Amino acid sequence: MPQRLDTRDPGFAAAFETIVHARREADADVSRDVVAIIAKVRAEGDKAIAELTAKFDGFDLDQQGWQIDRATCRAALDQLAPPLRAALETAAARIRAYHAAQRPEDRDYVDAAGVRLGARWRAVEAAGIYVPGGRASYPSSVLMNAIPAKVAGVERLVMTVPTPKGEINPLVLAAAELAGVDELWRIGGAQAIAALAYGTDRIKPVDVVTGPGNAWVAEAKRQVYGVVGIDMVAGPSEILVVADANNDPEWIAADLLSQAEHDPSSQSILITDDAAFADAVEAAVTRQLTTLSTGAVATQSWHDFGVVILTDDLLGAAPLIDRLAPEHLELAIDAPDALFDRVRHAGSVFLGRHTPEAVGDYVAGPNHVLPTGRRARFSSGLSVLDFMKRTSFLACDATSINAIGPAAVALAEAEGLPAHASSVARRLAR
Repeated sequence: MPQRLDTRDPGFAAAFETIVHARREADADVSRDVVAIIAKVRAEGDKAIAELTAKFDGFDLDQQGWQIDRATCRAALDQLAPPLRAALETAAARIRAYHAAQRPEDRDYVDAAGVRLGARWRAVEAAGIYVPGGRASYPSSVLMNAIPAKVAGVERLVMTVPTPKGEINPLVLAAAELAGVDELWRIGGAQAIAALAYGTDRIKPVDVVTGPGNAWVAEAKRQVYGVVGIDMVAGPSEILVVADANNDPEWIAADLLSQAEHDPSSQSILITDDAAFADAVEAAVTRQLTTLSTGAVATQSWHDFGVVILTDDLLGAAPLIDRLAPEHLELAIDAPDALFDRVRHAGSVFLGRHTPEAVGDYVAGPNHVLPTGRRARFSSGLSVLDFMKRTSFLACDATSINAIGPAAVALAEAEGLPAHASSVARRLAR
């Protein structure tokens, strides 16, 4: 059964802090494994990739092929049943439209001192996206990672996806075609991240790596950060639902399970002001678990990490929300904006009783790649900006350097950097 807390209990603060700081991510053994894998790929290149793919995926790259070509992806798209293709195209169009609005504008202006200032935005040259593999991999992850990269203007978009025993979901190939992926490599795990970051004879390195994966993939992204940019180090999925008794408990139960079914380490939390409603939701979760094909995973997640928090003031729950800084936050209450306005930390927020988190995973438009593990305190979901960088520029003429230069000289001298001071002072009018 999930843990139940009550904000009015004397021991609530200590119990809540334990939940806030509970660790559900990779351990030291994973870190050591990844160090070894990255070192092997850097030393041996394609040979290491082939050996590790055979070991972990049971797939012979040299015999069965390293890449999947664009023609195969186009065929997968063309062979989709019309309703499924329409759904995928709807999702792609909505994701593309939402992210197109994120493109930043260049700035170029002259200030009051006559100095020309500005910033120019450009896409990275190459980006790599990681997509979990096998028959159960997710085309939505392809769209959410690849479309922002293409909207940003990335010229070379590389996708890696493991194909254990040769299996791959045709929907993933169809999504890659819709999103405009340029290269598709049949490799996965930490070795794929290493190949994207450092390159091999076959695979040219990229500038940014994004996409979800298991603990080894997440740890590999952490270790290669600095060699390449990354979207984030993602941990197990999480959802926090704030709901009053005016909701259908079956709806809220399904919302909680929508994240619990991802992974045994996922976390689902309910905050409500009605104990009877909490009981009804727990009962609904129990019923629904018996019918889910993902029931075993969801049951372990709900029993090990599920939490129900009772409070007498839902609007006053904002401090609890901010401490948890959840990946997904549902506000299934009357006038949800009143609480939303008080929330500082959340990856993505779903407002009202008819906005389940799951709709955001597919067709709403905002990105579903979001910060986990309380990282919403300092980071945001994947966006076009993750595939772009800003270059500032400035230009002085004889008049403007005389206007601002003396202050630069004074500061340089105060910092004990005479060459700095000299480089400005020599340009000033005598």
